Amino acid sequence: MSTRSLPQTADGTPRPARSVPSVSPARATRCTEALRDFAEDCAVVSEALLSSAYGAAAPNTELLQRLVSLRDLVDEAIGVVVVRQRAQGKPLAELAPIARITEDRLRRKYDPPSVDHALTIRHRPKPVTPAQPAAAADGTPTPSRPSRRLAAALTRMRNSSNRRQRELAQQMGVDESYVSRLLSGQRDLSWKHVRTICEMCGTDPKRMKPLWEAAADVQPSNADDPVQYLRTYLQGLHYALNSPDAEGILAATQYTISADDLDRALHGPGVPEWSVVDRLTVVLQSRTAVTRPLWRRAQAAAENGLTTAAS
Repeated sequence: MSTRSLPQTADGTPRPARSVPSVSPARATRCTEALRDFAEDCAVVSEALLSSAYGAAAPNTELLQRLVSLRDLVDEAIGVVVVRQRAQGKPLAELAPIARITEDRLRRKYDPPSVDHALTIRHRPKPVTPAQPAAAADGTPTPSRPSRRLAAALTRMRNSSNRRQRELAQQMGVDESYVSRLLSGQRDLSWKHVRTICEMCGTDPKRMKPLWEAAADVQPSNADDPVQYLRTYLQGLHYALNSPDAEGILAATQYTISADDLDRALHGPGVPEWSVVDRLTVVLQSRTAVTRPLWRRAQAAAENGLTTAAS
């Protein structure tokens, strides 16, 4: 091919012809999922940074580590956006002005194989749980560890059934003081113990399964209906807080959600907006880092018709 047929640069030298972006729907879908993960991870690190920034004793080394972690997450996420743009067959020229670097630099810095590899080896940040979180000055409920929510639910269940700790201990084959520590959240509960307590108190163990899996950091099974699983988790949080009435919950959210929103979140049908689940999570003294992936999973299942829950 004659160099005259190629586009010319300012100094008259031939510029290599640009290839048309390769469309890859599968890669674009993977990038979309990865971006949602990055969005969640940025929220986790930002919350940790906020906590450190408001801590008068937080060392500068800790603050800088939070900032560097956030910077690295953002840079990795930019790479995923660039690869997603290419996988969708769209020109990088649309992104270059926003990223404030050249199209060629975007192409070289964020090539698909490198970004794909980085996604396979990266480790997601864990939410930071303060040892003794202080109560919010504005009266906002203080989130509890998942293990505390489970322990509160089981304690209420035992109290309602009038079962004595001695009876539970005999059935579980442990000392009565051990049961006391389990129900106070001082010791981790195994699923075997949770199931035993539920059965002795006349409750279906499935009602406590999402609470236990959150406390044990166990991922939901693919056999579980994601929409129903989210509802059961929210119902468990509601039960652990002594089942406050609707008006009390709405008031606690400062009426940022409606009675219909609340009813839909706890009983269906369908999946409410994240803003509803977010506010409800806080009021029920749980952590959004737990409910956010459950909501996302439920939403995806509802969108794709992969649920048996009423819609």
